[in-house]
Amino acid sequence: MHEARQYQKNENGTVTCSLCNHRCTIKDAKHGICGVRKNEQGTLYAETYGLISAEAIDPIEKKPLFHYLPGTLSYSLGGVGCNFHCEHCQNWHISRANPDVERLRHLSPEAGVKRALDNGCASISWTYNEPTIWHEYALDMGVLARARGLGTVYVTNGYITEDALRELSPMLGAYRVDIKSFSDNFYKKICGAKLQPVLDSAVVARELGMHIETVTLVIPGLNDGTEEITALIRWVIEHLGPATPMHFSAFHPDYKMLDRGPTPVATLEKIYKNAKELGLKYPYTGNVFSPEYENTYCPACGTTLIERRGFSSRFPGLDGQKCKNCGETIEIVRNVS
Repeated sequence: MHEARQYQKNENGTVTCSLCNHRCTIKDAKHGICGVRKNEQGTLYAETYGLISAEAIDPIEKKPLFHYLPGTLSYSLGGVGCNFHCEHCQNWHISRANPDVERLRHLSPEAGVKRALDNGCASISWTYNEPTIWHEYALDMGVLARARGLGTVYVTNGYITEDALRELSPMLGAYRVDIKSFSDNFYKKICGAKLQPVLDSAVVARELGMHIETVTLVIPGLNDGTEEITALIRWVIEHLGPATPMHFSAFHPDYKMLDRGPTPVATLEKIYKNAKELGLKYPYTGNVFSPEYENTYCPACGTTLIERRGFSSRFPGLDGQKCKNCGETIEIVRNVS
């Protein structure tokens, strides 16, 4: 049992978790919404500390991250549980699992860092399920990882509180956040959450100096309206900056959302072109084979800087962080400082 961080004890024996923006008040012997943080006689425990459900050596592009250590490998870890209940979850078999499942195995923070280094990885990613609820474990591993020169990545739904994010900030390099919709009604109905805390956390992450990329899974008939997508892009440009990479990915039917078909490629390409017209420097499409819309182009002269095929990358037009053709500085992280 590993005592949690980011919580308060109450006089009546309950505890109030301040890790994510649900801010659950948890009775004795009960869990929070995430299913993995439990009150035991007035002390909150992180039940999944050091317990993993999945690990892999992934290309960083699979996260997807296109401007953070591109062309490198990332040691990727997942646990169980989630603080969202998304009806379309594509990792529902672990996000909806509980800490008692037999397939969980123990991995210490020290062992995780060693595996990353032994496998030639440039970073560690906490992914597959929501890393916020793994806070203590990711924090301990991340401190060790940064000390050994590794990058660190959260693939997150962005529901973390400001205090918890600030606690992570000395060790967290990249904040790859889902903005699932630009509609609070979507968040309430489909995810069991609210939109504003996600937006707020992204702004704080930027202020703290983290590299940020956003992902929006475009679901036909739910969040693909031109007005909504345009408002989202404008918000990112205004609050996170026009150089923020935005990924617009294709939906496929999964979990409880089997009542609609996959996202048409034409829809994603239309969003891409709209984003460019609005002034976003680096829009991308995802979950479809569309190389033209996955490459990185110089925003000043149009030179192809990075060519992508699947999860592999080539760098024909990039010299460090500059365009070989015109010398434009490109907002990209090539090395961990």
